[in-house]
Amino acid sequence: MTDFFTTVPEPIRFEGPESDNPLAFRWYDADRVVGEKTMAEHLRMAVCYWHSFNWPGNDVFGDGTFDRPWLAADLEPMEAARTKMAAAFEFFEKLGVPYFCFHDHDVAPTGSSFAEETANLNELADDMAAHMERTGVGLLWGTARLFGHPRYMAGAATNPNPEVYARAAAQVKNCMDVTHRLGGQNYVLWGGREGYETLLNTDLSRELDQLGRFLNQVVEYKHHIGFRGTILLEPKPQEPTKHQYDYDSQSCFAFLQRYGLEDEVKVNIEVNHATLSGHDFQHELAMAAACGILGSVDANRGDDRLGWDTDQFPNSVEEMSLGVYEILRAGGFTTGGFNFDTKLRRMSIARDDLFHAHIGGMDTLARSLLVAHSMLEDGVLEGRRSGRYAGWETGLGADILHGNGPGASLGSLHHFVGDTELDPAPISGRQEELENLVNRFIERVR
Repeated sequence: MTDFFTTVPEPIRFEGPESDNPLAFRWYDADRVVGEKTMAEHLRMAVCYWHSFNWPGNDVFGDGTFDRPWLAADLEPMEAARTKMAAAFEFFEKLGVPYFCFHDHDVAPTGSSFAEETANLNELADDMAAHMERTGVGLLWGTARLFGHPRYMAGAATNPNPEVYARAAAQVKNCMDVTHRLGGQNYVLWGGREGYETLLNTDLSRELDQLGRFLNQVVEYKHHIGFRGTILLEPKPQEPTKHQYDYDSQSCFAFLQRYGLEDEVKVNIEVNHATLSGHDFQHELAMAAACGILGSVDANRGDDRLGWDTDQFPNSVEEMSLGVYEILRAGGFTTGGFNFDTKLRRMSIARDDLFHAHIGGMDTLARSLLVAHSMLEDGVLEGRRSGRYAGWETGLGADILHGNGPGASLGSLHHFVGDTELDPAPISGRQEELENLVNRFIERVR
């Protein structure tokens, strides 16, 4: 460990719900067995490199506020990158998180040429591998930053200039190589600018074809190098572009089907992106699971009064319990996990604020896991759900689904209704009762 976080001399430990220690876990007990897995195995939590160590705390109206000495402009870039990396792994180790995530340019300076950029990333990947071996912290996923440089102002894969497409492809190849070398569990494609600002200068069908070709090339390269992780596409509806093509889980699934990728690519769902698209987090998870593309999660939250991506730390057990419930219903994570794609607020400038924020987020997820698991084990919600659709298992419902008897066609259904004078009575959906049930599980969890 280094000595950047001097006010946190020891690793964060679990002390239980009665603890008043702000630098202790009250709910996250990594080794506690919940069902057939430990909490750590269920949640597979990760810290993001970018907001936590590469963001100075600036916004569009003001300069950075954070104490991040490695971001000073007068430092030699590679030495600054190594200092940042040492502080990051000190944090990962003291927090006790099993994974981290990174963009290529979070880790390595770009240099003055593509060759230098490539060399910098490979050199620092060696340092990262040594830190990983020393601490036991793994890589949940890597990704290339294809949205910051001016060359990507009109997109990367969807850019009208094929030379920009080629430059983006080369950058992704480098980052996939490093992710593979470091044992990454996934590789993420976040198309921050894969969309449009105005239709007056945009050819939608051409740009979609370009994006489809790009993802196919990524999948082909994955198999070429023997990368066993999952390729993830991250839905987001807007910001920075007016409209992004990977709008939500459902539109991503349609896109993947169109380009023959539905069995190769899954989605990395972010809570704040879900709400920006007009959906609940629970909805996005349930839709992805129903389509067979649920992969991983960026755990955060937005602000209901602000229409942009505020990336705040999750603190609602109710919201996260419903999300974790959908993940457990789908069988749980395989290569995915919960990555804290989260930012401190600009006035949280103490070094240990980064610990307080992550401890709160990790405890929220841990308590939510207990709630979700207890609901699933009890079976009351699943029983209500299956009972609501019981009519489709036999009789008329089964005939409709299988094209038999009265359910064979519209004509046969017309005859059936006419012959039987069918007049079904409405049945209550019991929404409020079910919401009360969820609240009782939250109240009872221990």
